[in-house]
Amino acid sequence: MNPGVQWVTLLYMMLAGVVMGLAYDGYRVLSFKLRFPNWLCAALDLLYWLWAALLVFRLLYAGNQGQLRFYAFLGLFLGVWIYFLIFSVTVRRFVVMLIQLVHSVFKFLWKLVTILIGMPLLWLWRLLKGILTLLGRIVLFVLKLLLRLTKPLWILPVRWLSPYWARLVHSTWMTTITTWLTRRWKR
Repeated sequence: MNPGVQWVTLLYMMLAGVVMGLAYDGYRVLSFKLRFPNWLCAALDLLYWLWAALLVFRLLYAGNQGQLRFYAFLGLFLGVWIYFLIFSVTVRRFVVMLIQLVHSVFKFLWKLVTILIGMPLLWLWRLLKGILTLLGRIVLFVLKLLLRLTKPLWILPVRWLSPYWARLVHSTWMTTITTWLTRRWKR
């Protein structure tokens, strides 16, 4: 294997180390900010390491047909070390800023949906409720008016029948039936 291929492989492995550090920092900040459950963190850890292994072996195959040498490990270590030394703080701040930006955009969109859809629906509900209340009051007024206008027609039969009704309700056999029914009902 010539030195050119070895240097290309070393650079590919350094690139893989930088990309792995970038993905790890992004994942770490996201999992901290979004507070994933433990089972999801474990599943995402597994997915991260599977992805990292595929990335490393894909770049290793592109660099020197998949031959695993010491300089491949050295390149990975240097790439991760350079990333955490130079870029880690900036990437974490960028990811936090990106999360805040996405949160702000969703908050703005929610307010926009509330204003454009929620408020007209609320106004429509209040209008409908007011109309129904008004119609109910009108119907109640008309019924009270009809009751007062028809009072002479129904008050006389009520007055004539009320003594008989009172005697029927307070009679002995009616009292016996109602007490029997209430006992039966309580069981």
